[in-house]
Amino acid sequence: MLETSSRLLRLLSLLQTRRRWTGPELADGLGVTTRTVRNDVERLRQLGYPVDATPGVGGGYRLGVGAALPPLLLEDDEAVAVAVGLGTAAGGAVTGVEESSVRALAKLEQVLPAKLRRRVTALQASTVAIGGPGATVDPSVLTAVATACRDRERLRFDYRDHDGVAGVRIVEPHRLVCWGRRWYLVAWDVERQDWRTFRVDRLHPHTPTGPRFAPREPPDGDVAAYVLRNVGSATWRYRASIRLYAPADVVVAKLPYALGPVRAVDERSCLVTVGSDSPHMLAVYLGLLDVDFEITDPPELVAAFRTLADRYRRATRRVGA
Repeated sequence: MLETSSRLLRLLSLLQTRRRWTGPELADGLGVTTRTVRNDVERLRQLGYPVDATPGVGGGYRLGVGAALPPLLLEDDEAVAVAVGLGTAAGGAVTGVEESSVRALAKLEQVLPAKLRRRVTALQASTVAIGGPGATVDPSVLTAVATACRDRERLRFDYRDHDGVAGVRIVEPHRLVCWGRRWYLVAWDVERQDWRTFRVDRLHPHTPTGPRFAPREPPDGDVAAYVLRNVGSATWRYRASIRLYAPADVVVAKLPYALGPVRAVDERSCLVTVGSDSPHMLAVYLGLLDVDFEITDPPELVAAFRTLADRYRRATRRVGA
């Protein structure tokens, strides 16, 4: 009986991790036969868990919607992650969920084992969140996008770009990325046949979602790096391709993660594209790299360097006089 109860808990845990499972997949995960899976599903139903079953080749099992929230079965690292996430949400990253996040966190901490409670408390005591301006996201929008990512279903939404132009986009959603106080969706744009990054606070999803799709390899092999490069460069007013007289690996160690790729010219120099909101800011930043470099355009950047060179020369002309 103890083995059966443990297996039922494991089955319930599996059903909570994905929207749909086939009978053979559940059997493999539990190390039992598909007949045992059917019997265990029936036992869960008798206990009040709404497990839906669809027959046929494309069928399977899914945890349905019931009258009340069923108990969640979390691994140790999942419980810690949820507690930390609720604490972050209580700080206002997602609008309208601060109070409910505090209540949920209190309930979770009440049932956490002592060893996990110490881990959560240590994290909370050792970290400081710095608030700042930023667009907030409707939690229902965030949930809808996250569900489409999880279930690999096409998403159609109204979108307003950074110029205020509105339109309808159809995408294969891949991953949500939180950077600072903003959420971004990395998705394959079906019409443009390319990867795109969308600010979640600017989109309004349509329901129901579209058909399922086969997952693609993430852009550049790293979703976080892709977002940092694209989001950072999208806001630049000025940009320039600079030749730096230092080995590429040395320059990579000096540059922020958000800048574009460093292309080696030879063993002693490389090219990189940099940008900024103003030519003077870009000139100052390049000086902080502490390597020799060469720049020919744009004209605004050349003028900014001449202005800074004259200013620094005037600042040091009395030295040693």
